[in-house]
Amino acid sequence: MLHPSYSDLMEVVNSEVEPGETPVVNSRYSIVMATARRARQLIDGDEPLIDCAENTKPLSVAVEELNESKIKIINDEEE
Repeated sequence: MLHPSYSDLMEVVNSEVEPGETPVVNSRYSIVMATARRARQLIDGDEPLIDCAENTKPLSVAVEELNESKIKIINDEEE
């Protein structure tokens, strides 16, 4: 089981959205794609934005960064 859960991560990502606005993330797919992209960045040499053990896997780091709001998911229009 993934900790935090997908629903917890979706709540964190959408926490800054005002009532009535479109949520940033509507599906698990968006969470998976965002964390996979961040994990690839970490593999390519980016520094983690959280304190973690040296042997922590990049995907675990990416999930924890998202959970702690250290990274932000943006849509294609904002890029």
